[in-house]
Amino acid sequence: MAPTPAGNRRTRVHVVSDVHGNARDLARAGDGADALICLGDLVLFLDYADHSRGIFPDLFGVENAHRIVELRTARRFQEARELGARLWAGIDGDRAAVIEQAVRKQYAELFAAFPTPTYATYGNVDMPPLWREYAGPGTTVLDGERVEIGGWTFGFVGGGLKTPMRTPYEISDEEYAAKIEAVGEVDVLCTHIPPEVPELVYDTVARRFEQGSRALLDAIRRTRPRYALFGHVHQPLVRRMRIGTTECVNVGHFADSGKPWALQW
Repeated sequence: MAPTPAGNRRTRVHVVSDVHGNARDLARAGDGADALICLGDLVLFLDYADHSRGIFPDLFGVENAHRIVELRTARRFQEARELGARLWAGIDGDRAAVIEQAVRKQYAELFAAFPTPTYATYGNVDMPPLWREYAGPGTTVLDGERVEIGGWTFGFVGGGLKTPMRTPYEISDEEYAAKIEAVGEVDVLCTHIPPEVPELVYDTVARRFEQGSRALLDAIRRTRPRYALFGHVHQPLVRRMRIGTTECVNVGHFADSGKPWALQW
């Protein structure tokens, strides 16, 4: 990590999202920057590119992981839930406890990899109640909150909206909009999910529209931050576009690229 900004020296931050278990590259993501920003999805439950990786195949095997990816990609969500229920019926112990134990193992490794300082918010597959337990003194967790970095104000809104996927941290449109409202006017608006713009929410590999936020889009148009940064959509149709005066950037699928997006001013 570079030293804390001083005087008129330029400030540089690195931004990552959708880490999904990539602790090795996360440990280097802050190299050369004054701060690291993480926009969530630390947990790897199931890797859609490599079905042998994640909590799901560890519990149920690669063949079942392949099958459930097929069903979800085909939007056959009810069949996917039924398959999941049958698989879980064969596991000893409480489902929530088994998942939490696996998530804790990943969080211990991932939070240890965060450099100082790191500013982070939750993704839709994360488990927020566990974050403050694992976040060290150099990691600041923010959700519906603001922080100043190098003279600019950054606002953070975590989580995703409700979907048929039923991931752990999905909230109502109203709750999400309230967090956007609480952040207010900022220089950089940092969220896990993108604004609801077709080019930004369509995943070209999954061949489906992911869930974006209308409240976020309205806030960008109304408050006009310099940047709106987000992740969530791993292979978007468009990674970068302007909405009015705001530069909107999908900072990338860090689990796959291992490279942070850099912002300097």
